[in-house]
Amino acid sequence: MADADNIIDELAWRGALNQMTDEQGLREITAHEHIGVYCGTDPTGDSLHVGHLIPFMILKRFQQFGHHPVIVIGGGTGAIGDPSGRNSERVLQTMDVIHENEKKLTAQMVKLFGTENFTIVNNYDWLSKISLLDFLRDYGKLFSVNNMLNKEVVASRLESGISYTEFTYQILQSVDFLTLYRDHGVHLQIGGADQWGNITAGIDLIHRLEGQDAKAFGLTNPLMLKSDGTKFGKSAGGAVWLDPKKTSPYEFYQFWFNQDDADVEKFLKFFTFLSKDEIADLVQATKDHPEKRAAQRRLAEEVTEFVHGHDAVVEAENISRALFSGDVADLTADEIAQGFEHMPSATAPATPTNLVEFLVDVTHIEKSRRQAREDINNGAIYVNGDRIQDVDFTVDPAAHFDGRFVIIRRGKRKYFLVHIGD
Repeated sequence: MADADNIIDELAWRGALNQMTDEQGLREITAHEHIGVYCGTDPTGDSLHVGHLIPFMILKRFQQFGHHPVIVIGGGTGAIGDPSGRNSERVLQTMDVIHENEKKLTAQMVKLFGTENFTIVNNYDWLSKISLLDFLRDYGKLFSVNNMLNKEVVASRLESGISYTEFTYQILQSVDFLTLYRDHGVHLQIGGADQWGNITAGIDLIHRLEGQDAKAFGLTNPLMLKSDGTKFGKSAGGAVWLDPKKTSPYEFYQFWFNQDDADVEKFLKFFTFLSKDEIADLVQATKDHPEKRAAQRRLAEEVTEFVHGHDAVVEAENISRALFSGDVADLTADEIAQGFEHMPSATAPATPTNLVEFLVDVTHIEKSRRQAREDINNGAIYVNGDRIQDVDFTVDPAAHFDGRFVIIRRGKRKYFLVHIGD
């Protein structure tokens, strides 16, 4: 939901602006025209992660204001590697891997932006057609090495070293902007703060070839830091991926739900489409009753629905409630697989087995039969959500979760996932 009449004001109150070229000119053109706006990503991996959402959330807001988002999948630039943010050369991927990654990233983009008023292109389509001589004559001649060396992304690499291949990346990205300006009506490129040098290089190229009056602009988002000064986007298990096979929707939901109170207002502004008033109410509710985590819950719901859809939110909340209450019996096998993925696990055969033997000999959850009997008699053992106090109880793996799992709980919160199989 937009709270401002102009997209630039909307981005400003959401804390989404870092640098802009010609702010007044950008305000004027976005107020009177629906322009093409582009952001790019190289297919160096088979999935985007939550860090990639930062510029794409800005692109999505332009789409909501009626502007036309254009995503560039960098099949050409990805073949040589972007030097930003690293102290060493990128390991080059094979073209087969790059093409496979392109397909997966394209599918993720379509999920975020839909198919209406949205274009996705691959810069391999035009960069691969430029011969070496054409590259040097038509573009290389227009770039000053002195200026290129002064770009932050290059300057930061001079001490450790940078190859000519990565050095030329900014020229290729500039050709992208020029091509999109000419062929797709793109007037604005957005990206992270580390892309400022590449973005301004593209604007300079457009002005040299199309004239100083050419309407080309750049905008970068701020570096997203958490309140403790660490970089946003990592969890204890590493990157948080948009691919549900790499990060389950439940884990994705929990990543947002577990954000600190000090960060939740900033993330609600940046990563959701809620209004100022809605966000203010959530922040106040969290101050009044921090234990309820109202703001974090809404943040998790909104971002999970944006990336994975409404059904994924329902599934994640089912798992969360079941784990909190201990009532796991109504979960589906797929929900069990998500919610218990990183919990202690064991493997057991499909054969019905006495509970004491199951805990000690089969799964090694208990260290001894004496301890197992004691925990059972004391009511500390739960099988598939049910408290069992009978030492003669038989565990039947086929009874729940499509015969795939048995859930053992010891005490209030200690869960074990038992995979059923050979």
